[in-house]
Amino acid sequence: MTELVNLHISEALDLLNKKEISSVELTKAHLSEMEKARFLNAYITETPERALADAEASDKRRANGDSLGALDGIPIANKDLYCTAGIRTTAASKMLSHFVPPYESTVTQKLKDAGTVMLGKVNTDQFAMGGSTMTSYFGVTKNPWTDEKGEYSLVPGGSSGGSAAAVSAGLCMGATGSDTGGSIRQPASFCGITGIKPTYGRCSRYGIVAFASSLDQAGPMARSVKDCALMLREMAGADGHDSTVAELPVPDFTAALTGDIRGKKIGIPKEYRPDGLNAEVARVWDKGIQLLQDAGAEIVDISLPHTKYALPVYYIVACAEASSNLSRYDGVRYTERVSGHTLDEMYENTRTDGFGPEVIRRILLGTFVLSAGFYDAYYTRAQRVRRLIYEDFKKAFETVDAIVVPAAPTPALSYEAMKNMSPVDTYLGDVFTTPSSLAGVPSLSLPVGLSNTGLPIGLQIIGKHFDENTVFQVGDVLEKAAGFNLMPHRVKG
Repeated sequence: MTELVNLHISEALDLLNKKEISSVELTKAHLSEMEKARFLNAYITETPERALADAEASDKRRANGDSLGALDGIPIANKDLYCTAGIRTTAASKMLSHFVPPYESTVTQKLKDAGTVMLGKVNTDQFAMGGSTMTSYFGVTKNPWTDEKGEYSLVPGGSSGGSAAAVSAGLCMGATGSDTGGSIRQPASFCGITGIKPTYGRCSRYGIVAFASSLDQAGPMARSVKDCALMLREMAGADGHDSTVAELPVPDFTAALTGDIRGKKIGIPKEYRPDGLNAEVARVWDKGIQLLQDAGAEIVDISLPHTKYALPVYYIVACAEASSNLSRYDGVRYTERVSGHTLDEMYENTRTDGFGPEVIRRILLGTFVLSAGFYDAYYTRAQRVRRLIYEDFKKAFETVDAIVVPAAPTPALSYEAMKNMSPVDTYLGDVFTTPSSLAGVPSLSLPVGLSNTGLPIGLQIIGKHFDENTVFQVGDVLEKAAGFNLMPHRVKG
């Protein structure tokens, strides 16, 4: 059973198609692992009956010679921001703790059509606001990588921490994540897996609980670059429900995995190496640069001069949009309601009770920057600087094919360290990921090395708009050169 949960999606598909294993066997192995590892709190809602039914249907299709989906029989998990028809979707909040959507998100429907088996809904920071999965109403998720004492004391990152922990611990083969300012890439780095934030507009946002609409983007998380390419191919594409999705053909991303990057120009921005950069992160970054150079790539020093403004710009724009998006949770329509003597009091009581402290903090910040007298001083100015950040990337990509930078400023932190940090200090965890989010360019995180204490450290491959092919191509070569095939110790039954 343990061997099955260690497989990559591409490996499992090969075995399934050869009929050397069945989807039911694969699914039962993951359900067993989920049961043993419940203390990690990766899942909010488990769906074993649905999973086994999906697996049986997949095996029947193979046995009958019916047409198969590209991911037929593969057990996955969905971040609990994705609406799933008839299955609770909470956004890890008290506000939506009993919400059962009557409809399916476009991305989860596409994965369902591809034949995947849904194991359940995984934990997240509440409304995707956080970088640790500590703000969830349903409790913290533990990183399956242990500290020096062998204890599960580390955060998995966030907001897609449940997705990252579940993939890393062998509780699913792949998972959907969402990335607003780094919520796929930072937890991927912390948990030693791979994840990609595609170009904004590559995947539909329909049916995903909104945080910041101009930044939110769906993406896959898995154990390899190829697995992410397989998943993204099925997740992406035009959608009549979402006008922000680009009506572009979806390429076969796996075809880009040629193993050859000779002549590719890789940009190294000086702004990502500030004074005080974590020495272990810098060492892994230098290792990655050397590996790419050894593979035939040309390393080019570049500048992204407005990088230093990315973090404050991100938190102004994201919080402003969150303030607007979360105004719908008022106790009138589909949220938990706390009564009051007046309508305004009911609104106030409902929102005070239903939102956690971090969500309230961001709503207040967003409402402030949108208020009369401050809109131009903060929000309008932030949007102007956002455009400058976009132009920085556009100019850089006139001379380079991809950019390589760290994914997170540190390896995974302990819960104790996170609890003692101020909100501003925790926001600094997004310092390397927010620039590409603001520019809307694709960015893939993959593990390249270990810290001195044996924790994974990831690097980002950033590419041009809608050029995920090059991102996957470079990532695949770096992955093979780094040879990172380590996993956390599996939970003993």
